[in-house]
Amino acid sequence: MNHKVTVFRKEHFNAAHRLHHREWSDRKNADVFGKCNNPNFHGHNYELIVQVTGYINPETGYVIDMKILSDLVKEHILKRFDHKNLNLDVPEFLNLNPTAENITVVIYNILRNLIDPELALKIRLYETERNFVEYPV
Repeated sequence: MNHKVTVFRKEHFNAAHRLHHREWSDRKNADVFGKCNNPNFHGHNYELIVQVTGYINPETGYVIDMKILSDLVKEHILKRFDHKNLNLDVPEFLNLNPTAENITVVIYNILRNLIDPELALKIRLYETERNFVEYPV
């Protein structure tokens, strides 16, 4: 009998960002983004949860080898985002506002290309203890 199971990997990273729309006035940016529009940036201690769902492999007993998943997250996400200024240091955000929503989609797209397409992938990103985003819905 083959069972569908969801496994989770939790990581965290620290990063700075500024929410800003280049085509808007300073006033409009301040009105829309408030404190998050600080010209000198601000930071978060992000908590990342990577969720993978699939059938248990009858030979290994795994949905996905958690060591492999851990290594993928460390190599392709944490190295790219941890202790970085997302606006300045991460190419994906040079022309994309680094909101929690956009960060979540970027992380999903990076990992989706690295994980077996037979496995469902979902990303949950906590920007604060109370504010978090999930993708896909």
